[in-house]
Amino acid sequence: MEPPYALFPLHSLFHQSNETRAPSRIGDRSTSDVVVRLRTQEGRDDWLYCHSHVLVEKSKYFADRLSENWPTCQILDSRNCVEVYCQESDFDYHVNVLRLLYVVMDGSVDDMWHGVRNALSCLRVAVELGCQQIITACVNYLEAVPWEEAEEDEILRTIPGMGSQVEPILARLQPVNSTAIVGIFLSAIRFATSSPPPHMNDLKSSAQEQLEYMLTEDDDAPLLMADDEIKFEVRECVKGLLARFNNLLETFFCESGESVTMAGEMLLFQSYLSDMSWACQILGKLEIMREFVSTWADASEKIVKAIELASSKADVLEMKLKVIEVASKVLEAIGYGTVIFPATKRLHMVMVWLPFVRVTKRLIDSIPTNGDDALTFKLDGELWQSLESAFVSIIVALPSGDQAEILTEWLGNEHIRYPDLTEAFEVWCYRSKVAKRRLALLGAIHGVTDAL
Repeated sequence: MEPPYALFPLHSLFHQSNETRAPSRIGDRSTSDVVVRLRTQEGRDDWLYCHSHVLVEKSKYFADRLSENWPTCQILDSRNCVEVYCQESDFDYHVNVLRLLYVVMDGSVDDMWHGVRNALSCLRVAVELGCQQIITACVNYLEAVPWEEAEEDEILRTIPGMGSQVEPILARLQPVNSTAIVGIFLSAIRFATSSPPPHMNDLKSSAQEQLEYMLTEDDDAPLLMADDEIKFEVRECVKGLLARFNNLLETFFCESGESVTMAGEMLLFQSYLSDMSWACQILGKLEIMREFVSTWADASEKIVKAIELASSKADVLEMKLKVIEVASKVLEAIGYGTVIFPATKRLHMVMVWLPFVRVTKRLIDSIPTNGDDALTFKLDGELWQSLESAFVSIIVALPSGDQAEILTEWLGNEHIRYPDLTEAFEVWCYRSKVAKRRLALLGAIHGVTDAL
C-alpha cells in the first residue's frame, strides 16, 4: 500500500516562481490565496490551502478555473475556491498531485514515485488536471522501470485512453516488425539445435520453449509465419543435430562390440534424443518432417543396437524412454500419412520398433510406482496410446500378406497385451474374408465397362 500523503520530502514541497516572491509551500495558510476543495460522493471533503500562481502555472485545469473567463468563482475562507470531485479510490492521488505541483521537476528526484502503481495513478490524475510537467515525469519513470505482470495489465487498461503524450510508456509492448522477429527466431533455432555444453541446458530449454511458443496458434496467431527461407534454415539446423547424433552412434560400435560404458557419451546421447524429440514438434508445425523421419528410419537398427550395448540399467531405461519419445513421433508421421514411405520401408519400421516398444513397455510397467526406487521418468499414458494407434495405422496400410505375418507373430507373443493390435486383426479378418467377393465384383464391373 502506497503512503497516501507523505510521499515526497518536505524540503522539496515548495515552489519558487521566477519572480522575487518567497517560496510557496502547500498548506501554508498564511500565504495561500486559493483553497482546493477535494470532495467525493462518499462525503469526504478536504480543504487544501494552495497558491494561485503555482496552480495556474502548473495545471491547465486550475488555470482555466481561476481565469477571468470562468463564469463563477466561489469564495471559501476569504479565498477563491476550486472544487474537485473524484472517486474515493483516487482521493489520495489527487492530494499527491497537488503536492507535486510544488516540487521542482528538474529530473534530479527520480525516486519520488514509490512504485509503478502509484506513478500510474498520479499520471491518471495529472492528465485529468492538465499537469504537463507531472505527466512528463510520470511517463519518463513508467517507460524506464520494470513492471510486474499485474502492473503491466493495469497499464494496458489505463494508458491507451490518455492520448499520444503517454504513448512512450507502451513502447515495450508494441508489435515488432517481421524482420526483427525472423532474426531472433533464426538466432534461437541455431542455438537450440547446437548441442551446447550441459551447463547451458537451462538456456537451451528456454530457447526451445520460446521457439515452440512463437509457432503455436492459441488465442493469438503465431508470431511467425514460416517461409521457404525459414524452413530451409530449420532443416539445416536439424540436419546438423542429426549428423552429430549419427556420429555418436558410430562411436558406439568402434570397439568391436564392447558395451557402452562412457558416462559422458551416454549423457550426450540422451541430450541429443531430447533435442530431437523437441525438434519433431517444430518440424511438425512447419510441415517439414520428411528428412528427419527418413534419417531416423535409416538409423533405427543402429539406435536399437546401441541401447542393447549400454551397460547401466538405469541409463538404459531412461534412454529407452527418450528413444520411444522420438520413435513415437516418427511412427505417427508415417502412420498418418504426414510422410509417405513405400510399403517395404513401412514394414521395416514395424519390424524394428514393435519388438523394442513391447519389451520396454513391460519393463517399465514392472517397476514399482512408489518408494525410493520409483522412476520419475515414466512416459505419459497418452504417449503409449498414441504409439499403439500409430502401429495399428501403419499395419492396416501394409499389403495383406505382411499384415498376416505381423499378426501371427503378435498372437503368439507373450507380450500380446501391448501394443494391442486387435483393431488391425479385425480389419485384416474382414478384408481377407470379403476379398474374393470384392475382387470378383470389381472384375465384373470392369468387364461390363469393357463391353460397353
